[in-house]
Parts: sequence; C-alpha cells; structure tokens
Amino acid sequence: MSSATSSTSLPSGLAVLTTFPDVLFIPEIIFGGLVWILVASSRVPTPILQGWVMFVSVFCFVMSITLLFLYICGVHGGSSSWIILDVICQEIAALFYLSAAVLEAYFTYAIGTVSDTPSLLPIYQENIAAVVFAFLATLMYVIHKIFSLLRMKSS
Repeated sequence: MSSATSSTSLPSGLAVLTTFPDVLFIPEIIFGGLVWILVASSRVPTPILQGWVMFVSVFCFVMSITLLFLYICGVHGGSSSWIILDVICQEIAALFYLSAAVLEAYFTYAIGTVSDTPSLLPIYQENIAAVVFAFLATLMYVIHKIFSLLRMKSS
C-alpha cells in the first residue's frame, strides 16, 4: 500500500528529474525556450499573432521553471492540492501552446505563400523551426497533462 501511495504523490528533491511525468519539465523548458528564441529573433510582420506566441512561450517557460524549482525544493510537502495545481498548470499550458502552435503555423503558411522574395526566406525558415518546436512543446505538455490527470485520479 505504501508503494502505491508514493507513486501517486509528487516527488521532491532531485527525484523530480527521474520520475515520469515530471521529467517532462526538461523538454517542455527546452522546446519552449527554443520557440521563445526563434520568435524573438525573427522580424515581426504580424505583431498580434507573434505577440500571442511570445506571451505563451514566455508564460509557459516561467511557469515550468517555477513549478520545477518548487518541486525540487519540496514546497508541496505531499499535499494533494499540489497535484490538482499540477493538472491545472499542465492543462493551461497545453491549451495555450496548442493555440500558439496553430497561430504560428498559420502565420508561417501565410509567409510561405509570398516567400518568392528572398528577404522573407530567413523569416520563413525561422518560423518553420518555431512551428515544429511549438508543436513538440504542445505534445510534451499534453503528455504531462494526461499523466498528471492519471496521478490525480489515483491519489
């Protein structure tokens, strides 16, 4: 019984980096940071779309770093309310990143239709990379959310 209880609670310390789904914080941070860098480095012909993508990538990056730091420090203390907080954060991040990835893909498609000018080719290539990493970040957040929901259900 005690092993079932320990598998459903949030880990603390460096065990966060070895347990699933919490190990997904690392690729979420890496992919989110790459989206942030790629969108920030490209010129912005459509500020409203790129602004949302920047907001989502920065918000989720900071949220993931903060949660990872709090889990490593053991602030949660085994409380079940932290499991619910984890699910809520992963759900918000998954929805935000899905919307940002779709908008970035639309923006990249729009650039691609007029990419016959050589000046738009670097923007197009950076945005293709941003789209790929945004969808990878979305996938990581969705997987993390699903397994966080399973952890919440079993606790």
